[in-house]
Amino acid sequence: MELSITQENFARALSSVGRVASSKTQLPILSNILLRTDGNRLLVAATNLEIATTQYIGAKIVKPGSITVPARLISEFVSSLPKSTIELKVVGENIHISSGKYKSIINGVVADEFPELPTINENNSVSYSINTEEFKQAVSQTVITASSDSTRPVLTGVYWHSHEGWIYLAATDGYRLSERRLVETKSEVAAIIPTQTLQEVLRTIVDDSETIDVLFDESQVRFRINDAEVISRLIDGNFPDYRQLIPAQSDITATMNKTEFTRVTKIAGLFARESGGSVTVTIDSDKKSVSLHSIASELGENTSELEAEIVGDGQVTLNSRYLTEALGVIDAETISFSFSGKLSPVILQSTAKDTNYYHVIMPLKS
Repeated sequence: MELSITQENFARALSSVGRVASSKTQLPILSNILLRTDGNRLLVAATNLEIATTQYIGAKIVKPGSITVPARLISEFVSSLPKSTIELKVVGENIHISSGKYKSIINGVVADEFPELPTINENNSVSYSINTEEFKQAVSQTVITASSDSTRPVLTGVYWHSHEGWIYLAATDGYRLSERRLVETKSEVAAIIPTQTLQEVLRTIVDDSETIDVLFDESQVRFRINDAEVISRLIDGNFPDYRQLIPAQSDITATMNKTEFTRVTKIAGLFARESGGSVTVTIDSDKKSVSLHSIASELGENTSELEAEIVGDGQVTLNSRYLTEALGVIDAETISFSFSGKLSPVILQSTAKDTNYYHVIMPLKS
């Protein structure tokens, strides 16, 4: 294999796919990146057997071929080079890389040793084309509530499913739940996507990406963004019927400015570190206020208050980190904070009529 390529494009591709290559594996080849010519392009690919990511970049091909090279070394070397043209030449199992006065030889492994990259049967699949910004927001709003507990694998992913003519994303760790309505659809789908996969897709998206194509078969999902692809296995199992856990209505509601509530929550969280992060939220209809109280037994305590439109009176204790993270992903100027008692779930959402996202947090026992 012999070719020339720009440093900027090569460095970007190596950085993008290299995150999937694993140095902590019993299969050393998985810590390598595959380089393979394809027409007038260079394929850059990596896999950990759960996720495979590929990127095509334009190149001047002198001689077709392929090789695999250590991901970390080649990525760091190429990113350190100045912006210019890079010459690549495979000699035996080594790759010679030169750019101006910079020359290196990196030991590689023949491409035949690299696992076969997964493919999806497009004839037996369900596909969607989604606005990139909408996709990024929906994923960011839901991955934060997915579980990290590997003993309950179905909760470690995001549930991508159709319901009443819409695609929804949902995730829960048993302590909180988020749901985002994404796009209208006529296709039926129910799939659990690993959070690692979705986070990798977010990192793959570049600024000029307008749409992302998502395609499911029975066991895999493929995300295509311009000349990049991420293919992942889906999580086996059935996602819990979470909708039945959400209260149809709440007796107590506070409507308030999100920025002010976020500030109050962060301040309360400073004093909640020694108490497991717990803060007590009090809704007072007479004072038309919401107050947050937290105690640090050896350091002091804090009570912060803000004005709000109130219906009902009540008190509930929550994890301050969960509350802060929820507020961080709700895109709104004003939000509603609703519950029915100190042991009932709290529902946070925008007050906009067309709101498409809500966030549920289970209370702590105070």
